[in-house]
Amino acid sequence: MPDPHTPPNGFWAQAGADPGRPVLTTPDAETWTAGRLHAAANQMTHGLRRAGLRKGDAFAVVLPNGVEFFTAYLAASQAGFYLVPVNHHLVAPEIAWIVADSGAKVLIAHDRFAEQARAAADEANLPETHRYAVGDTGIDTFRPYAELLAGQPESPPDGRTLGWVMNYTSGTTGRPRGIRRPLQNKLPEEAYLGGFLGIFGIKPFDGNVHLVCSPLYHTAVLQFAGAALNIGHPVVLMDKWTPEGMLRAIDTYRCTHTHMVPTQFHRLLALEQEVKDRYDVTSMRHAIHGAAPCPDHVKRAMIDWWGMCVEEYYAASEGGGTFATAEEWLKKPGTVGKAWPISELAVFDDDGNRLPPGQLGTVYMRMTTGGFAYHKDEGKTRKNRIGDFFTVGDLGVLDEDGYLFLRDRKIDMIISGGVNIYPAEIEAALLTHPAVADAAAFGIPHDDWGEEVKAVVEVIEGRTADDALAADILAHCGTRLAAYKRPRSVDFIGSMPRDPNGKLYKRRLRDPYWEGRTRPL
Repeated sequence: MPDPHTPPNGFWAQAGADPGRPVLTTPDAETWTAGRLHAAANQMTHGLRRAGLRKGDAFAVVLPNGVEFFTAYLAASQAGFYLVPVNHHLVAPEIAWIVADSGAKVLIAHDRFAEQARAAADEANLPETHRYAVGDTGIDTFRPYAELLAGQPESPPDGRTLGWVMNYTSGTTGRPRGIRRPLQNKLPEEAYLGGFLGIFGIKPFDGNVHLVCSPLYHTAVLQFAGAALNIGHPVVLMDKWTPEGMLRAIDTYRCTHTHMVPTQFHRLLALEQEVKDRYDVTSMRHAIHGAAPCPDHVKRAMIDWWGMCVEEYYAASEGGGTFATAEEWLKKPGTVGKAWPISELAVFDDDGNRLPPGQLGTVYMRMTTGGFAYHKDEGKTRKNRIGDFFTVGDLGVLDEDGYLFLRDRKIDMIISGGVNIYPAEIEAALLTHPAVADAAAFGIPHDDWGEEVKAVVEVIEGRTADDALAADILAHCGTRLAAYKRPRSVDFIGSMPRDPNGKLYKRRLRDPYWEGRTRPL
């Protein structure tokens, strides 16, 4: 086994040195050793090459969390391919767009998503010889996944070279675009793919166990999991997340680190105390959350329960980010942290002037390790850039110590009577009401003010969504928010439109109110 004090040079070297070491536990509790996973990744690499893929080519996957996803990740990483993970909640035309736009030459899909995958492959004009189905029932017009690997050698392929994951942006505004990074023409071992976790103080080996509790198609989830695998951490996969299921997995496998979103915190905290007490979570060293704002009271409650392992980051699929330990956050409540060592932050005004500490503006980032381009979209690549810095449209402030405080997304900011209102603050207040399970705030048309604040609320199980509850929620906000920030009305929804990573599709809520009108933003 590699010396835990020496930085390991990737999964492949570890698999060769200790092929019997358990490295992956599937959602159905099957254990895979390093040697078995290595062999499967080699077979997939050979199979994809037989299907015609060459260095720089892409292949797409529509898969749940499972060993096939990791096999695809490893195959791409050592063959110079681009792996295109597709959100399996998308419908056929959305999947077809990504498959066609990425130029994916092969599509691997699980039969759980058969209808959408088949229709997408047809719409993208993908040959039936380049479609493979995972699962027992198969997909019409798809070959069994086993055929991709059948007859292929388990030995490493020739010409190994580092590949990348090409994630597509969420597509909450317009069509999603692929984030494509140039290939580096180096061996996978030379890239030290696990170094990313060092930003968060997570060390190679060291008794660590990584828990995957969100879908691997999400940029950060796969990056965290892949990095963990590459620095010797066994990976435990959850398929469909439940709060008690997560506690059970942490207790059973003594998990030490994971990537989470605030929605999961909120639902964990809603468990009955006797359920919480049933499981031991003291093994957790790094419960790192991001992807969405976390209300202060939710984070404090998680720190009270799980301790100082609750840490926060802010980042974008395009690259760059911040990190805050629990200690830092408690000293500076609300911060999302300071820039990573491989990243730089700046705040600019609308005229492109860099702002000093304490002034609100648009947050820009850059990675010192390399850039990116939006696939087939030079216009978007150039847009929203100032020099080497890029933005995803978030508003924020840097303090004198370099800590970033986010206010909201520029596109979501409400302007009422000329005053800027930040929905995240309103949503945090709504979530403190005992009947509120989830909440969103946004601007709707108002003839005099331009916009007024609307709240949409998902209530907890057992509460009735009626006028009386709406009035109580509004009164609750009246004690926590200045008058100009308070929602003027509350609508109820059965289930908030969030993806499994916690990202809220606010546009789906807001757009119906603006039908036939033009938003001021």
